[in-house]
Amino acid sequence: MPQSEHPDLAAAQITIIRNSPDDTQTRQIKMFLDGEIQGELMFGNEISLDLAPGAHVIRVDNTWNYKEIHIEIRPGEHLRFLAKSSAGKFAWFLLGFLGAGPMQ
Repeated sequence: MPQSEHPDLAAAQITIIRNSPDDTQTRQIKMFLDGEIQGELMFGNEISLDLAPGAHVIRVDNTWNYKEIHIEIRPGEHLRFLAKSSAGKFAWFLLGFLGAGPMQ
């Protein structure tokens, strides 16, 4: 029988979106799922991945800083996340003055 007739057998999906107006719009964000790189996001991009239901670890890394989130996803579920690179107050001064600064 087709998978759609048995939602308990359906794959799950996650989407990572990078379009926040607060994003510095610099540097790529590398996206990892369970320790394996899945792609890089520049500002305005998104990535969607099919995955097996269960426990997973999502990691986003802009090469200055990274964040990890542990998720439990159910069959047929579609989770959406917003990723962004942001800078502290002092970093904005450095970006304006030197053209570089620490990013979060």
